[in-house]
Amino acid sequence: MEETGMLNGAPVRQDSNKLWQYFAATSACLLALGAGTVMAWTAPVLPLLYESDSWLVLSKDEGSWVGSLCALGAMIGALPAGKMADMLGRKKSLMLLAVPFIISWLIIVAASRVWMLYLARFIVGISIGATCVLVPTYISEVAETSTRGTLGAFFQLFLTMGILLVNVLGSFVNYTTLSVICGLVEVAFLTTFFWMPESPQWLVSKERKPEAEVAMKVLRGNSYNPSEEITIIQRAKDESNSRKSSIFDIFRTAGSRRAFMCSCGGMIFQQLSGVNAVIFNTLEIFQAAGSSLPSDVAAIIVSLVQVVMSGAAAAIVDRAGRKPLLMLSSGFLAICLIALGIYFKKQNDGDDVSSLGWLPLVSLTLFMVAFSIGLGPVPWMLTAELFTAELKGIASGIAVTLNWFLVFCVTKLFPSMTESLGMGGTFWFFAVIMGIATVLTFFFLPETKGKTIQEIQDELNGI
Repeated sequence: MEETGMLNGAPVRQDSNKLWQYFAATSACLLALGAGTVMAWTAPVLPLLYESDSWLVLSKDEGSWVGSLCALGAMIGALPAGKMADMLGRKKSLMLLAVPFIISWLIIVAASRVWMLYLARFIVGISIGATCVLVPTYISEVAETSTRGTLGAFFQLFLTMGILLVNVLGSFVNYTTLSVICGLVEVAFLTTFFWMPESPQWLVSKERKPEAEVAMKVLRGNSYNPSEEITIIQRAKDESNSRKSSIFDIFRTAGSRRAFMCSCGGMIFQQLSGVNAVIFNTLEIFQAAGSSLPSDVAAIIVSLVQVVMSGAAAAIVDRAGRKPLLMLSSGFLAICLIALGIYFKKQNDGDDVSSLGWLPLVSLTLFMVAFSIGLGPVPWMLTAELFTAELKGIASGIAVTLNWFLVFCVTKLFPSMTESLGMGGTFWFFAVIMGIATVLTFFFLPETKGKTIQEIQDELNGI
C-alpha cells in the first residue's frame, strides 16, 4: 500500500506491486557487487605478487599504489556522475559505467607490467566513484516510499557480497580465473539491467511524461494509477525549474545546507569509524585471540558477518528508521573500539592478556555487526534521500568524493598512526570520533523513514 499524495485534502492510497522495484534495485546493485570485488581483489592477489617466483613481482610500495589508486580514481569519478546522469538518464549512465569495469579486468588479465595494474585500478576507480553516486540515486527514484529504505540498503549488501565473493574465490582459484569471474559480474549486470525501466523522476524532468507513466506502471504494477504520483513529481520539478543547479545552491537555503552537512557527516563518520583499520588487522586480531585460523579463512568469516548483517539492515531499516540505526551503530562501535584499544594497549605494555583472549575476537565480531546495520548502509541512503532532484547529483557527487578521499587517507595514514599512537591509541582515536557521531546524529539528523521528498525538505527547513 503506497501513499501517493493528497486529493481533496485526503491521502490517496493505492495497492502497488513491488516485484519490479526489487528486480530493478537488484539488477542495479550488481554494479555494487562489482565494486565490492574490485575493493577486495587486492587482499588475495597482492600476497601472490609479493612472492619472488611470481610472474609479476611487486614491491610493498608498488602494492600499496595498486590498492590506493582505486580510491583516487573514485574521487575523480564521483563528481561528474550526477551531471552525466542528468544529461543521459540514470539507466544509460549506469550501463556506461560497466564499460570501465570490463576494460579494467581485461587489462588485469593481460597485465605484464606494474603500470598496467596501476592503469586498470585507476580506470575502474573512476567507475566505482560514479557507481556510488548513481546506484543509490536510481534506487531512491524507482522505489516507493514504503520500500525505499529496504531497497536503499541493497547497495551496501551487494558491496559486501562482492567482498565475500572475492575472499572465497581467492582462497582456491588463481589470479586469472579470479579476475575473469569478477569481470563476468558486469556482464551479468548489462544482461539484466537492459530490461529495467528508466527513472520516472528523470523522465518527468525531461518532459517525457508518457514514458514516465509507462515506467511507473512497470515499477508499481499494471493496476496502479500513476497520475497522482507523476503530478507530485511534476510539481516538484516545476518549483525547481527556475533554478539552475550549481554547487552554490547547496548553501542557498537552510534546508539544503543541513542536508549537505548530514550527508557529508555520514560519509566522514563511516570512514572514521576505523572500519578499514579493523579489517586490515583482522588476522592480527584473530591471532591475538589465540586463533590459529589462516588469514583467508579469517577474511571470509569477517566478510560473511558483514553480508549477513547488511541483509538484516535491509530487513529492518524501514521499520527501525535511519536515525536510531545510526545512533545504535556508532554507539556500539565506540564500545568495541574502546575494548580493542584496551586489549592492544595492555599487550603493548607487556601485561598478561592471556585471560582476555576472547576480548579482541568478540569485539571484532560485534564491530562488524554494528557497522553493517548502521554506518555501513545508511550514509549511502542519505545522499539519495536528503536532496531535491536538482541538487541530488551535485551534492551526492561531493559526498561520495569526500568518502573516497577519506578511504585513501585512512589507508595511507593508518601505519603512521599506529606508529605514533600505538594500536591501542589508534583504536581509541576512532572511538572518540564514534562518540561524537552518536551525539551529532541525535541532535542534527532528520528521520527520513516513510517520508516523501517534500516532507523531508519541510523538516530540513524547519517548516
